[in-house]
Amino acid sequence: MNVKARTLTINQDRLQKRIQDLAQIGKIGETGVCRLALSPEDRAGVDLVRSWMDEAGLQTRIDNFGNLIGRLDGRNPDAPLLLVGSHIDSQPYGGQYDGVIGVLGALEVLQTMKEKALLPEQSVEVIAFCDEEGCRFQKGLFGSRGILNRLETGELERSDKNGVTRRQALFEFGCDPDGLEASVYPEGSIGAFLELHIEQGPILDRAGEAIGIVSAISGPLWWTVEMTGFAGHAGSVPMNMRQDALLGAAKVIVAVNELAKLDPTAPTVGTVGHLEVFPDSRNIIPERVRFTVDLRDINLERRNEREQSLREVIELAAMEGGLQYTITEDTNSDPRYCAAWIKDIIREESKAMGIDARELMSGPFHDALALSYVCDYGMIFVRCKDGISHNPQEFASYEDVALGTELLYKTVLRITNPVT
Repeated sequence: MNVKARTLTINQDRLQKRIQDLAQIGKIGETGVCRLALSPEDRAGVDLVRSWMDEAGLQTRIDNFGNLIGRLDGRNPDAPLLLVGSHIDSQPYGGQYDGVIGVLGALEVLQTMKEKALLPEQSVEVIAFCDEEGCRFQKGLFGSRGILNRLETGELERSDKNGVTRRQALFEFGCDPDGLEASVYPEGSIGAFLELHIEQGPILDRAGEAIGIVSAISGPLWWTVEMTGFAGHAGSVPMNMRQDALLGAAKVIVAVNELAKLDPTAPTVGTVGHLEVFPDSRNIIPERVRFTVDLRDINLERRNEREQSLREVIELAAMEGGLQYTITEDTNSDPRYCAAWIKDIIREESKAMGIDARELMSGPFHDALALSYVCDYGMIFVRCKDGISHNPQEFASYEDVALGTELLYKTVLRITNPVT
């Protein structure tokens, strides 16, 4: 990458310090972070970021979905909004950069515009969406789907492993779970969405490139599968007479891996990341097993084929083991492609900075996935070391983050056409 020597417009030192300060909330170990959605740590993080939004001179609010929003009014209050942002909630064993650079980078963009007295044509809002990760209540993109009135029936009654419902967590966070409708954005009020994010994969790092332009987000399919057999004494029930739910689940788990690898040239990925066994005793045959399936692909036809094959595996495993099963679909999204006109702007501005940015798809989903159903969207990727994410070892250099934020700033200026 041939990056032109230049002075950044955005304030890299301020951005770096904010990333470091936010990482102290929910800190685990030397570099890790745990800020589960709607937890006390999440609230402390939201309050800190809100204080920086206030410092930047933005109009701030926390809506009833738990989203933190900072607004910069534009010249034309009736024009559709430009939204820019990401999330600051984390995985239980997460890092400092996932989502965070998209929120703090967007804040830096708006603060720089305020300091330079740049008035955008349309209003711009930086938003820290609530519960992008989905790990606490096993369903993500809550805040971004919420503002679009795209929540599903029963989402407020989903509970975490401690039995706390999302409704209760929202109330404890300071929101009104009975007033969600008031926080929904009117249809047509959002014109476009931009998101800066670490790649969470190794492509940019292996290529020695700091910045990438996202072409599309893979379509995620999330299931919760429950297989039920019959508990018995591990020492007395003959092997050919058992109804072992964990054995059936194990066959399915192996199949998820094998089906995802069928075409080694395809970006298909499959994961079982959560497993519950009942009664969970070493000398009792497992009676019930509940586990998650995460299947993703940029090619919907191929993903559908893998899904059908997996359903057949589950049916066969149940039949062989004398088991009952249920499949609950938690998330099902088509692959979503970035707007060509936004990609063109990002590409032109990156070239002006001396960056020959490649296009690459996103395997992980982002809040941009939810926004893609109501407006055009674009994403900028920043490389992360060895592609590591959802891990305390997650790392992106502050120089790369600043470069991505500068590109975000220039993209926002092109879209909003500000005047002094």
